[in-house]
Amino acid sequence: MVRTSNMQSTTAINNRFMIGIVAFGVSFVLSFFLSWNFNQAFITGITTVPATYLAAFFVDKRRKNYEMLILDSLRNRIKEIEVFKSRILVDINKLEGHKYLLYQESNNLQSQLVERRNQRDSLNRELSCFVIEKKQLKTEITNLQIELIELEKSKVELNKSFSNVTSEKRRLDLNCNVSRSEISKLQTQISELQQQKQELESTLTLLNRLKPQLEEKLYQMRVEVQKLETQEEQQNQLLLDKLAERENIETYLNYLKIQIVDKETEFGQLQEQFALLQNEREQLQSQVWELLHQMETLTQETLHNNFQEDDVEVFPFLDIIESLELNTSAVKPETLPEEWNRFFENLPSYEIQVLKAILEQDRPNATIKKIAEEHISMPNLLIDSINERANDTIGELIVDPSSDSPTIYQEHVNLLKKLIARSENIMAKQVSAK
Repeated sequence: MVRTSNMQSTTAINNRFMIGIVAFGVSFVLSFFLSWNFNQAFITGITTVPATYLAAFFVDKRRKNYEMLILDSLRNRIKEIEVFKSRILVDINKLEGHKYLLYQESNNLQSQLVERRNQRDSLNRELSCFVIEKKQLKTEITNLQIELIELEKSKVELNKSFSNVTSEKRRLDLNCNVSRSEISKLQTQISELQQQKQELESTLTLLNRLKPQLEEKLYQMRVEVQKLETQEEQQNQLLLDKLAERENIETYLNYLKIQIVDKETEFGQLQEQFALLQNEREQLQSQVWELLHQMETLTQETLHNNFQEDDVEVFPFLDIIESLELNTSAVKPETLPEEWNRFFENLPSYEIQVLKAILEQDRPNATIKKIAEEHISMPNLLIDSINERANDTIGELIVDPSSDSPTIYQEHVNLLKKLIARSENIMAKQVSAK
């Protein structure tokens, strides 16, 4: 730096000396050519030297000021560049740290990639093993499906035989229940007839005009009682025969149940081994239950038809007793069993109207709809309500809801006619009292 400053000062002095010489020579030559006076030319040359030095000094000073301004701006620029350089260094350090972190992350990712590749290879091997096992399982499943179809066929056959046996058992139970109910009805009717006999004897003095008719009716009733006693003996004999048949059927049913239990144990073992086929088995079971339900409905309909045919043949005396009771209705109201009395007490008046419409009309849908609209309900709901009340009190359904037009089961028609006659008598009494 010192050498450069000395060299600059010497060059500046030499330059100034050269400028002074040049200025002196130029001014001397010009003034000499103009005036041809040596002294005046020498004086003008000497005067031009300090003028040129003064002009050079001012020019040099202005140049130095300009250079100082440039130097200050350059120093400020250098400072800014140094600050920017420090920032760049900080950013470079940060980038190097980030680069190191990225390098570590890349190493970690490479290690993870290697692990994932190893896992992928192991998974591919396992998948190949699973595919082989799947093929084996498919073959086993097909074999098991064939066995299951064979078992289902055997089960269907067993269900058919079991349904036939159950239908026979139900028919026999129904006949036994019907005969027992008829015997109880006969006993109650005999007691009622005896009570009627006592009441009629007490009212003979008041019924002189009806005496011959009543005596004829008593004679007919005695004859009917004798007939009923003979029929009761016949029915007891039939019951004994039916009970013997029922015991035989029960032994056969027990044998079938044992076979069914054995088949069900085998089927349970197969079901535990092949849980994957559970959904298909449940669908098949639902279809079987629907078929069984349809078969039960068909057996019930056949039983109702059989009962309707047998009702006229086995119990012909019911029409005679009904005619006798209709003739004596002016003297005494109809008597019903206790459960039917409770059923009559639970029935509202509009449901009695529904039952009357079903009994008396061939197509009672319009009247039932009208009654339901008057009581803000629906026909199906009214029929369901009547059946629920009957099931709670009597233990049986009265109206058959399965048909398009609702009908009364044939075994309940006579009792319902009595019930409706009683309700009409009560209504007539209420109207006369008003």
